[in-house]
Amino acid sequence: MQFTIGRLADAAGCKVQTVRYYEQVGLLRRPERSGGNQRLYSQVDIDRLTFIRHARDLGFPLDAIRDLISLSDRPDQPCDAADAIAREQLSEVKRRIEHLQALRLELERMIEQCSHGRISDCRVIEVLGDHGKCAVHQTNGRVTS
Repeated sequence: MQFTIGRLADAAGCKVQTVRYYEQVGLLRRPERSGGNQRLYSQVDIDRLTFIRHARDLGFPLDAIRDLISLSDRPDQPCDAADAIAREQLSEVKRRIEHLQALRLELERMIEQCSHGRISDCRVIEVLGDHGKCAVHQTNGRVTS
């Protein structure tokens, strides 16, 4: 069965522009064209686009997705490389969570210290104006107190 770009996008839960972008960056193959020059896709393309969308939802960068696609095209290979890519992504997610937790703590601290007076005395404005007054700092991507 053949699908138009709109039906492909609907099936994968994305926009037509997203499909075109993934074609442009080489994550999706260039589709066949109909006599009327419409792009035509197959179930394989839906499966590939769904794979890409799920990987993006999990935060994988495009290069990692490209590598995972390459690995999935060779199913007889050991999965060590795929595991390594997933472990790297997990480390990145943990780093982002650490950073977001530190941001949450800093925002809570700023709000708690607010005296509910005038802007001239506002702790939120004061801290945002001078990063040195933050209880938490970020250095080389790492959060420190």
